[in-house]
Amino acid sequence: MSGADNTSSATGSFDDFDIDERVRAALDEVGYETPSPIQAATIPPLLAGRDVVGLAQTGTGKTAAFAIPVLSRLDTSARKPQALVLAPTRELALQVSEAFGRYSSKMPEVKVLPIYGGQSYGIQLSGLRRGAQVIVGTPGRVIDHLDKGTLDLSELSYLVLDEADEMLSMGFAEDIERILADTPDQKQVALFSATMPPTIGRLARKYLNDPQEVKVKAQTSTASNISQRYLQVSHQRKLDALTRVLEVETFDGMIVFVRTKSATEELAEKLRARGLSAQAINGDMVQAQRERTINQLKDGTLDILVATDVAARGLDVDRISHVVNYDIPHDTESYVHRIGRTGRAGRSGNALLFVSPRERHLLRAIERATRQELTEIDLPSVEDVNAQRVVKFGESITRNLESENLDMFRGLIEAYARENDVALGDIAAALALETRDGGFLMTPDPPGGDRRDRGDRRERAPKGGGNFATYRIAVGRKHKVSPGAIVGAIANEGGLTRGDFGNISIRDDFSLVELPEDLDNETLGMLKHTRIGKHPIDIRKDMGAPRQRGGNKGGYGKGGKKDHWGKRPPRVAGRGRG
Repeated sequence: MSGADNTSSATGSFDDFDIDERVRAALDEVGYETPSPIQAATIPPLLAGRDVVGLAQTGTGKTAAFAIPVLSRLDTSARKPQALVLAPTRELALQVSEAFGRYSSKMPEVKVLPIYGGQSYGIQLSGLRRGAQVIVGTPGRVIDHLDKGTLDLSELSYLVLDEADEMLSMGFAEDIERILADTPDQKQVALFSATMPPTIGRLARKYLNDPQEVKVKAQTSTASNISQRYLQVSHQRKLDALTRVLEVETFDGMIVFVRTKSATEELAEKLRARGLSAQAINGDMVQAQRERTINQLKDGTLDILVATDVAARGLDVDRISHVVNYDIPHDTESYVHRIGRTGRAGRSGNALLFVSPRERHLLRAIERATRQELTEIDLPSVEDVNAQRVVKFGESITRNLESENLDMFRGLIEAYARENDVALGDIAAALALETRDGGFLMTPDPPGGDRRDRGDRRERAPKGGGNFATYRIAVGRKHKVSPGAIVGAIANEGGLTRGDFGNISIRDDFSLVELPEDLDNETLGMLKHTRIGKHPIDIRKDMGAPRQRGGNKGGYGKGGKKDHWGKRPPRVAGRGRG
């Protein structure tokens, strides 16, 4: 194989390639301007007719890297399959098929057909009869059609093996060889894989003709718009920790990753029992149910998806605001793939990792590989959860005060009060019990409870001395900021450590952060233009009085509020801790 190592940023534009004008127009419409590294390195040899081995991970833009040249070289007058893309999962097959549809939107004569297990044969047979030129399928269903004689690959010109390593690890090696045997000898082959195990090398040597090898640097960096935090918690307390986090965090859609299929069902059931909108997704589900669940997540009728890595492969839902690694992944790439499900479409995202005391080495491995330290947070306390329940209770009252039925119920209640000589407040409390039982507030944790499931560590004095001052930043609850995002932004830009933070109080449109009283001008200058998401923090000293660490741990005086994580401030993961 001839090689080309492409690890630098892409340059130029799609105009530099000999792409079909209609495909180029479609790329303009979807907003593609500059090719990614894998696209810049792969499109030219594929357009020239060469076989290609592309080493790239999900999220690098590899679908466009093979779809653009395939569409540009199709004979649109022919009504037989000319291109076959094999993908390991149904979700990825659908995602690739949708991408082909977007890039061929100016080519109405091009028909793209996904074929995968779990979908009705009738739909697929109709599409094949209509003459689809591009077939995107999973190996098992493709072989079914070959065996039934309903799929003819005799005139195939292009074959793409997408995520080949994943297909082989899922046991599709024989299926792939069976499919390759049914294809013409003279065809162009593109093989894409995140890794290059010996089995991939043997496959490439056997079925590809002097392929050009394209390497894109492994994705070990994470997006800057994703706030990454971790919580040290024992395995037995994970469920309690997750439900507490869900109560105090503001989130839109969420994916919770676990390791096994059985764990998806078990955790989703437990979350539903606690009143949360959660569903599992795994490989044992029938396709109709899988598609229905994903659509519910997209349209907002479902908030939490509990998934395994394989089941979530190819899942792309813009409203995912949070990813929770309930079970820590054993490899860095899985971590990067998982948290890449949030922060889509230019939005900010949140990633939370649960780490048991025995798994700290995996956390350190993730931090070393991504060259980014995760911010440590504490288990939300009972006080935190109860405070949020009270806030949400008040918000529900505010919403109902705007109801058009308010006057009718006001009349009924006033009449009841007169007839029974009962105070209006007592009636309101009795009505609240209709929807909220006597266990509305959680029982307080025992005094001295350990909110991190480990012994205390020595605190470092704040930078420049032992005094804290209160600083005001111009982002708050309405900007959907979290303490972790605040700590991460200020620590990264200002060169601060975990010992330099006191309490954080998030208000509606601003936040108060305790930092060293005597921050130097250089540090303040570095923080001046810091942003959280798209919002500049505009940091400046507040009028609150500085305090010594250990004093007034409950907040900022009588009118202050605790931060969302309780009395103990969020932590920034230190270097070299065991």
